[in-house]
Amino acid sequence: MRKYLQGLAWFQNSLFWRTFLLLALLVTASLLTWFVSIKLLERKPRAQQLSNQIVSIVTITSAALTHSAEDKRRELLIDLARNEGIRIYLLEDSDQVQKIAETPLLTEVRRLVQQKLGKQTQFANSVNGEDGFWLSFQIDEDQFWLRLEADRLQTEVGLQFLGWAISSLILALIGAVFISRRINQPLTNLIIATRQLSRGRHPKPLSENGPKEIRETNASFNQMVDDLARIESDRTVILAGISHDLRTPLTRLQLELEMANLEVDTREAMQADLRQMDSIIQQFLDYAKPLHESTFSSFNLSELIDKIFSDLAKSSDIVIEANIEPNLYVTGIEIEFQRLFDNLIQNAMRYGRDAQTHQLRLAILCKRQTNAARSANSNEIYVQLRDFGSGIDDAQIPRLLRPFTRGEIARSQANGSGLGLAIVERIVKRHGGKMHIRNHAQGGLEIQLMFH
Repeated sequence: MRKYLQGLAWFQNSLFWRTFLLLALLVTASLLTWFVSIKLLERKPRAQQLSNQIVSIVTITSAALTHSAEDKRRELLIDLARNEGIRIYLLEDSDQVQKIAETPLLTEVRRLVQQKLGKQTQFANSVNGEDGFWLSFQIDEDQFWLRLEADRLQTEVGLQFLGWAISSLILALIGAVFISRRINQPLTNLIIATRQLSRGRHPKPLSENGPKEIRETNASFNQMVDDLARIESDRTVILAGISHDLRTPLTRLQLELEMANLEVDTREAMQADLRQMDSIIQQFLDYAKPLHESTFSSFNLSELIDKIFSDLAKSSDIVIEANIEPNLYVTGIEIEFQRLFDNLIQNAMRYGRDAQTHQLRLAILCKRQTNAARSANSNEIYVQLRDFGSGIDDAQIPRLLRPFTRGEIARSQANGSGLGLAIVERIVKRHGGKMHIRNHAQGGLEIQLMFH
């Protein structure tokens, strides 16, 4: 039932299927209207044609029987039955008559025939158990039955007309599929391009052909992509230049600091400030650094995480609880994943320590799980990192991923540039993953990463 509802929701949210369904309904309604109109418009002419044909058969047969010699009538009846499919029977009061089913067309035919042959004319579907098209007529004082084959006077359009209607409907629906695809293909291409752009990739330019609205939309999107690429390139160059220009005097300051005659505490404090400044500059470069998919390769994420947190567990003030499923491979740049976890650990070391003991306790979980939203066979790698600190106000969580933004606790501290989690999210997105931050129910901040 759940899969059915998911499929129904997908069907309702799909513009292609909505367009196809609308076109199919319009085509079906048009065919039904056309069918009913034809039936109504053809009824009177068809009734006139059938009545004339019936009257002609009865008149000719009656005249032939009336004017033929008595000794030739038997041969005449045999010839009519053999060649024309017309049989003549004497009408008896004891005949078992099954009346013909009334339809609007037959009602009109009956009225026209009785106008010419008289009100006493009867119609029947079966007489004495013999099926056919039966019609009574009178010669002098005698009443007769005239029997024709049922298909001789076809009163309905039948399967042939229905076949035409079904064929027309199928062709129209096939046309609706192509029309829907033609209408929605530019939107599909735009969706694919925007998804690539949101993951930090540079999509191929969209085609600027077709209707005016599509051309203008695609041209605007292509221009936006070019502008974003230029802005990112300029930002990278600017930050690289700033890094170079700042690190030169920082190196000079470090050298002068080593040579200066200062107290030990003062020297160490100044060296810490210089290291912090160098770390901030490096974060700027990490945030602006472009990633290229051509450099992606498959590597063992389980081994990388195990090594990082095994080295971290050697510190006396850090406790690690690790649950890592072995041999989980992802496709990407291994050094970027190293930077990702380094930033998460640095963030936890700054803001996730116990307020009383100042001890850092981290729980890392890495496993493969099934993504029900994609398909039963779609697996993704799930990574969860949790600290046991005081957490953060829920209202501030969305702001943590913005560049140069820090939480209220971090604002009172001098360390950090506000780029740590922004860099993490940037790396995750560029590797086609997802990131979610929340406060754990039992305390502390929990960061969830999904890669497929």
